Order: sequence, then structure tokens, then C-alpha cells
Amino acid sequence: MTAYLDHAATTPLLPAALAAMTQQLATVGNASSLHTAGRSARRVVEESREAIARAVGARPSEVLFTSGGTESDNLALKGTYRARVAADPARRRLLVATTEHHAVLDCVEYLVADEGAEVTWLHCDADGFVGVDTVRAAIERDPSTVCLVSVMWANNEVGTVQDVAGIAAVAHEYGVPVHTDAVQAVGHLPVDFTATGVDLMAVSAHKLGGPVGVGALVARRDARLVPLVHGGGQERQVRSGTLDTAGIVAFAAAVTESVARLEAERDRLVRLRDDLVVRAVALGGGIRPGGPWQRGDTTRRLPGNAHLIVPGCDGDSLLYLLDAAGVAVSTGSACQAGVPRPSHVLLAMGVPEGDAAGALRVTLGHTSTQADVDAFVDALPAAVQRARRAREAS
Repeated sequence: MTAYLDHAATTPLLPAALAAMTQQLATVGNASSLHTAGRSARRVVEESREAIARAVGARPSEVLFTSGGTESDNLALKGTYRARVAADPARRRLLVATTEHHAVLDCVEYLVADEGAEVTWLHCDADGFVGVDTVRAAIERDPSTVCLVSVMWANNEVGTVQDVAGIAAVAHEYGVPVHTDAVQAVGHLPVDFTATGVDLMAVSAHKLGGPVGVGALVARRDARLVPLVHGGGQERQVRSGTLDTAGIVAFAAAVTESVARLEAERDRLVRLRDDLVVRAVALGGGIRPGGPWQRGDTTRRLPGNAHLIVPGCDGDSLLYLLDAAGVAVSTGSACQAGVPRPSHVLLAMGVPEGDAAGALRVTLGHTSTQADVDAFVDALPAAVQRARRAREAS
């Protein structure tokens, strides 16, 4: 049996989510219809919206359903940029962390190339942290030109957890809205949208035990957004389209359960993560953790993230060798799998290109066990040896 250690890419459905989705799939009804079946579907959607809002510290009206994290990020960035520039053409400058997911980076590159946006990159330290002072300095270069700040809550590759509350507080001093990609954070870290002060937050169901294809953009009521899709005017007239009632109810079941058991699951995953990292580093050969590392840490790094840098190897070789041994991991973002270049996240952190090429993202989740960790540690030495021989021969 495969030891599945790629939960940051997607994690298995929680039984509660599967049950809720299966039950709803057997029920007809468009949540925008006015007859009995439609009103029944609408009730399911609104009760799910309320449950998700409670779980993330938001008002129900702030939860806008989307197809997932990528759409939510695009709606936040493009929608805000277009609305703010229409109101004030000088506000074309986006402040964006260099370690963002490509759902943000590629969106920014599009806005720069096609819509006249300007970008100020927010650089990080060796652990991937973007300092509050870095954000302040970038804004103060010319506050009147800043459109939006975007810094992800928790990094999908190395697990670094940002001070999003501090960043939001600084940005708001200058009247600048803040977007955060919280896809890896919700269900794994305490997340309170209102208390943190961010304006826009992306969430995806399949990262926390829900189905693929549904997520949310949590947006403050005063957030100004130009829609990406026009049609029936659903979701505050910001995101048109027939609502996926079955996906939404499963999303609500997953986020409710994952948040309710967050503390116990966090402590369990930290123990597994620490065991995996310590044993991998003990193998020698320069293996080291990427990102912030301290045993028992639950605040600076995601509990289930055990990112490793393996010098002298190609990450893809390690991935395939481990896969052949029955262990599923990744080299970085699953959205960039198969792209033969080092992680932009590691390069932004100052990791040498040769070392960055040998990165492994090992991520644990609700189905992970000690046996999975043991399988990885047992398979790693032979995989490293063969991968290094392959690189030397190439």
C-alpha cells in the first residue's frame, strides 16, 4: 500500500464530507429556482455558508462560493485591481510576496502585461517570512499608487506561516486592502478572518477534507470587486453561475470537522512531522529542512509540513524513486509538477539553485500514520543514493 504524503496537493475526503455530498447528489434542485426543490437547495447552501463563516470567523454574507483557490485568488486580485483602478487610475501598484502560489503570481504577471499594473515584490528572509517592516517600506515608497497587498497565510511548499494580522494592520494605516491565500491554513491553523483584519481570503475545500472543485473567497462587505464572470448575478453579483449545492454542503462538513478537531490533529501531526524530519536529517548527506524549523513548533510552520532539501539530487528523480517504493511525495506545488526548474519559493529564500533542485515537499494529513513516516524514512536512503548517481552520470 502506498504511503500517501502529499496532503498539501490534496487530502482524502473526510467521511462526513463524503456522506453529505452523496446525500445531496441524490436530491434535485437549483438554488436559484423559486419552487420547493429550489428553495430546499437554497437552504442547504445558506446553512453551509453559515457553517463555513463560523469556522473561519466571518459573516455569512462575506463567504462567496467559487470553484476553489485559484479562482478565489484571481477574483481577489483581478477584481480588486479593476475596481480600484476604475475609481483611481493612479492605483496600479500591487505589493506581492515573491513566495506566492502561481495562482497569484501568474495573475499578477497577466495584470502587468495586459492591464498596465505595476508590481513591487515583497522579499522574504531565509525562512520565507515577509517582514511587516518590508510591507510598510514598500507602501511608503508612494502610498497613493498602491492598489492591493497580497501575502499568503501559510506557504504551500515550505509551510512558513506569515504575520498576516500585522501586515493587514500596516496596510490599513494607508487605506490599502489586503488579500491572503489561506488555502493551506484553514483547517490546519487557527484562522479568524475578522480578527486578522484582512479584506480578502481564498479557501479551497480539497485541502482540508472536502471535494475538489469548490472553495470560497471570503470578502469583506465593503470590498470592491469587478466580476470575472457575468451571468445570473449569484454571490453578491460577483461570481455568477449555478451553485454546486452538493460540493458546498461537503465543503461545509469538511471545514466544520477539520476546525473542530484542529488542536488535537495539530499536535498529532507535529509529532509525526518532527519524527520524520529528525530521522531524515540523521541520515546525513547534508539533508536539511527547508523553511523555519524548530521541534514542536506550531506557530511559524504548518503542522503537517516536513519540507526537505536533499543536496546533490534532482527532486523529480527522488519523487519517482520514492513512488516506486510505495511512497507518494512531491517536489513542490502540485500545480507546477513536471516543470524542470527549481522552486521559485526556495530561490526567493536564498537557497542555492543546485540545492533547490533537490527539494522534497513531504506533507501529512488526517490519514497519515506512523507507518507512513516509517515507510518514507526507510525508502529515502536508497532513493537518495540512486538519485545522486543519476545526477553525477548526467
